[in-house]
Amino acid sequence: MAAVLAVLAVSAGLPLAGPAHAAPAVTYTNPLVNQRADPHIVRHTDGYYYMTATVPQYDRIVLRRATTLQGLATATETTVWYRHTSGEMGAHIWAPEIHFINNRWYIYFAAGRTDDVWRIRMYVLENASANPLTGSWTERGRITTPWDTFSLDASTFVANGVRYLTWAQQEPGISNNSNVYLARMGANPWQITGTVTRLVVPTYDWETRGYRVAEGPAVIQRNGRIFLTYSASATDANYCLGMLSASATANLLDAASWSKSPNPVFASNAATGQYGPGHNSFTVSEDGQSDILVYHDRNYRDISGDPLNDPNRRTRLQKLYWNADGTPNFGIPVPDGATPVRLRSHDQASSYIRHYDYRARIEPNVTNLADSQFRVVSGLASGGTVSLESTNFPGYYLRHRGFALYVEKNDGSSLFGGDASFQRRSGLAASAGLSLEAQNFPGRYVRHRDGLLYVEAVSSSAERDSATFHLE
Repeated sequence: MAAVLAVLAVSAGLPLAGPAHAAPAVTYTNPLVNQRADPHIVRHTDGYYYMTATVPQYDRIVLRRATTLQGLATATETTVWYRHTSGEMGAHIWAPEIHFINNRWYIYFAAGRTDDVWRIRMYVLENASANPLTGSWTERGRITTPWDTFSLDASTFVANGVRYLTWAQQEPGISNNSNVYLARMGANPWQITGTVTRLVVPTYDWETRGYRVAEGPAVIQRNGRIFLTYSASATDANYCLGMLSASATANLLDAASWSKSPNPVFASNAATGQYGPGHNSFTVSEDGQSDILVYHDRNYRDISGDPLNDPNRRTRLQKLYWNADGTPNFGIPVPDGATPVRLRSHDQASSYIRHYDYRARIEPNVTNLADSQFRVVSGLASGGTVSLESTNFPGYYLRHRGFALYVEKNDGSSLFGGDASFQRRSGLAASAGLSLEAQNFPGRYVRHRDGLLYVEAVSSSAERDSATFHLE
């Protein structure tokens, strides 16, 4: 039954949410694709991931596919549609999304005119081929909304058997760049019908930096709730993600059904060197158990000139975690390179290794997610060892000092390297887990005791339990 539901969810164009319990670790390398903004990745029932994104030239729509997410990085890219040479759909080809609806492929995108590049409207392409990189794309024209104004970033999802369109638009009488809207889709997936509901108007400080913007809506459903993320502010380092949430059983066309987070859920982070994260989509890991956040950002803060003329937004991936209350936890944009993991205690299954005031410990419900994320890297002392690098303090590592564990900055010494290096062993209490044996004190393992972490000898069953962890 679970497999059948998964297939149905994917065929409906939904980002597939994993099970409620903890999910195994997934590892990717960032950035996934350079110079690709507004990324949209879907996993289809044919076993392929399909990716499209905005190209810096704003002149075409591209697709690539692979059987793994990391494989998209090197997959051949195919141009499936070029801008018109005159008139409509002739400029600013932005933010394509690919969806499989009623056994056909659809691409939603925004475009301007050759004679008025800022007359941005939303358009739809259709392809009946099983593989959307082949066959022909039919232009289904413009998505008509109540106002003939600046509109972009169309996305679609199904909730309770109803297909919706969500998008961003400039509404007459509201003095900002764009709001986020929602409507039911009509008989065809390029038409809307009935009531149009305004969901987001940018009012918070973090939504109005540079420009008053709410755009790029994306939806993920889990735990009986619907979460809609959107991007806010100018497309420089101020760009960030906001979020709405509603009960899955609510009337989604009633704006009162949605609650808006007062703070951004994902924003620039100077420590990790990631700026302007936004315009996200959601997909699912290869094993179907983890939700994956797909987004773009830059690895530098300062931009010369108009950010729209800067080509260096990159497509990135990282695991989306879930809080105990059923809400998503985005954490922070992780550093470039291998994505981090969390280490869950074997015997206290809701607790994770984390640092607090640089002391290493285990705790449940770590809402400051990055405190509990570590990158497993080659050991500073080499010799086949591993070291655990902090996510929110790059260059800081889990190390023992006086047999107690801390997260401290690497000083380059051989002592630090030895203290921060561990032999990775099969879990002492469960072979599916792992245990970390101190490189410079063989026989001593990382274990928790009274909530804190130490390297100690273990002998009893309880001690082996406390020295076993699972990667998530």
